[in-house]
Amino acid sequence: MLQQTTVQAVKPYFQSFLQEWPNVAALAGAPVDDIMKAWAGLGYYSRARNLKKCADIVVSDHGGRFPDTEETLKTLPGIGDYTAAAIAAIAFDRHAAVVDGNIERVISRFEMIDEPVRSVKPRIRAFMADLTPGDRPGDFAQAMMDLGATICTPKRPACSLCPINAGCKAFHEGDPERYPVKPPKRQKPVRRGAAYVAVAPDGAVLLRRREEKGLLAGMSEVPNSGWTARQDGGLGPEHAPFEAEWRSAGSIAHVFTHFELRLDVYRADVASREPTTEGWWAPQKDLSGEALPTVMKKAIAAAIDTAFKVRQSPKGPTI
Repeated sequence: MLQQTTVQAVKPYFQSFLQEWPNVAALAGAPVDDIMKAWAGLGYYSRARNLKKCADIVVSDHGGRFPDTEETLKTLPGIGDYTAAAIAAIAFDRHAAVVDGNIERVISRFEMIDEPVRSVKPRIRAFMADLTPGDRPGDFAQAMMDLGATICTPKRPACSLCPINAGCKAFHEGDPERYPVKPPKRQKPVRRGAAYVAVAPDGAVLLRRREEKGLLAGMSEVPNSGWTARQDGGLGPEHAPFEAEWRSAGSIAHVFTHFELRLDVYRADVASREPTTEGWWAPQKDLSGEALPTVMKKAIAAAIDTAFKVRQSPKGPTI
């Protein structure tokens, strides 16, 4: 959960996850739909799918115990270099080079690396591997992460309080905020589409499930015009899933990692729950329990005068 999301935003999710699934065996036994519903609002939904796949494999192939080496940990779904090193060092006291965004910033400044982080990740990892002691590597990794989070911050770093400022090249140069060097910013493309919010006489909303691969895979959604990250969807009521009196309910915008999406929202009040065979009707009181990504919550909120609240992305874009 802490990958690409702030601690403050994660806290309530983490607490409810532990309450619902207190161990890896419980998580492995849970329906994936329940996990996606509990994750809704955190963004980067592939993390939740990988979490479930990882739990399944740990239980089925490893007897419910996580492997204790970086190499084996990296064979599990959703575990890359950083997570594998963090688990190995912190949980199993293995000598591993843990490098997250905070550590990248600390080392970029300490060594005054004059290139974008993306192009020098191997160099930073090698430097961290040399720094990491054989004794208590997990404590060292956490100390370095905390150093970046609390002292060597992106803006206005507290250099005078830093315990390693004597060797920091950027500090002695006098311009630590110049590092890490940022690559040229690319403008995100804008995609267009339409969302269709059908409302039954009792207030229920028609939902359906997205495909199990691609953007927002397996999440719930209101019918829409088939936009993707690479192409626009149709515009207007003629692209609705069935004929009805579709009325404009305004428009919404949502920023994903690689593009911005702008959706025209339409609402139709139908005479019964039978206008389509796909999907299901969700009572408004139950919408908060559905696996709805933020963009779909925005579309529903635009179409319906309801107490249903849109939880904003906890940190930047949500995919």
